[in-house]
Amino acid sequence: MLRFAINDLVEWKLSKKRQPLVIRGARQVGKTWLMKEFGKQYYKKIAYVNFDNNKRMERLFSDDIDISRIIAGLNLETGVSIEESDTLIIFDEIQENPKALTSLKYFNENAPGYHLVAAGSLLGVALHNGVSFPVGKVKFLDLYPLDFVEFLQALDRLDYVKLLRDGDWEMISTFKDKYIDLLKQYYVVGGMPYVVSTFIENRDYSEVREIQNQILGAYEQDFSKHAPHSQVPRIRMLWNSVPSQLGKENKKFIYGLVKEGARAKDYELAITWLVDCGLVSKVSRASKPAIPLKAYEDLKAFKLFILDVGMLGALSELPPKTLLDGNKIFTEFKGALTEQYVCQQLKTNKNISTYYWSAERGNAEVDFLAQINDAVVPIEVKAEVNLQAKSLRTFKDKYYPNIAVRTSMRDYRIDDWIMNLPLYGVNFIEQALLTK
Repeated sequence: MLRFAINDLVEWKLSKKRQPLVIRGARQVGKTWLMKEFGKQYYKKIAYVNFDNNKRMERLFSDDIDISRIIAGLNLETGVSIEESDTLIIFDEIQENPKALTSLKYFNENAPGYHLVAAGSLLGVALHNGVSFPVGKVKFLDLYPLDFVEFLQALDRLDYVKLLRDGDWEMISTFKDKYIDLLKQYYVVGGMPYVVSTFIENRDYSEVREIQNQILGAYEQDFSKHAPHSQVPRIRMLWNSVPSQLGKENKKFIYGLVKEGARAKDYELAITWLVDCGLVSKVSRASKPAIPLKAYEDLKAFKLFILDVGMLGALSELPPKTLLDGNKIFTEFKGALTEQYVCQQLKTNKNISTYYWSAERGNAEVDFLAQINDAVVPIEVKAEVNLQAKSLRTFKDKYYPNIAVRTSMRDYRIDDWIMNLPLYGVNFIEQALLTK
């Protein structure tokens, strides 16, 4: 299974100012596999340490941090003779050992020749709980579930990826029924690596859903095990409210849908916890489409998306057959899945900052505002082929964008100021805008 993040790891390896690398991401997005696969491909040796329930490592890192002593201990723990130039040191579940996190600073300052990569599923939570962290002494890499292109590659549909990469829209249109079928598969399976690999092996949607439910169960266990006890019920209610939040026509997060009478202050910590875990993404409203969008962020208005479109289907208890067969009773929630899908693809592109826009009176909303290079691009999401663009037109009349993107099941085309980009081509939005 090819992950594009391998390229980021190679770039890190070759960097002259290489610092310890910390990979952030939710549980089950493939952090451990990525680190080990990178080690297999680009190093002679791997020294792998998992800090979860590891008493020996607790004792090793409990004293004053002396890198030579730690390396000697790691040699004994892993059975690997660690050399600076040819060994990848992997610290997994590093949030379980705060002193190991602190040691990254000393590796950076006193032993920069070592190649050290670390990961932790609940790292963001650990940091907010007061764990000392070597700010400025490490490099970060965010890892997400497989995007649609990685999914196609995992299915060995390399020719389909090449057409998208080449921007051959005429040929893509010829085979759009194939792309739509593959996109529906992705909506059901999503991008969680173990789910994808199981689907490739057996092509069994029932098994896919079973594994997704197991992962959801593991997340629920994390709530109880790692969250503050007072916050666990709120985290659960908030997490389970996401499908109904996204199922609304206006997808702005409403606290009253979590619990009647709920207020922002009651759930701020719960949202922060889920964001820190990587389980939800918070897409804020931008009051004005100007650069940088961050400067115009409205902190009181936002949408919440979860980490993966397949997991949203499982959390919503949506039968795979309903989506694959296009059942009419599913029409309204199809918009929620589609917007979740688009958000997921945009989030995996580190060159894109993602917000949304709505008019002050609430009579118009653009699903996403994307800051791409030096431009702000409004993006409207359509689940099917309906090409009405009332909100985009309201936005245009107010702000006069050079180009707007409507993504739907329709073929690629440009009508004056609107580019229609097929949903299965969203990953290449940056390229499409450059070549329009």
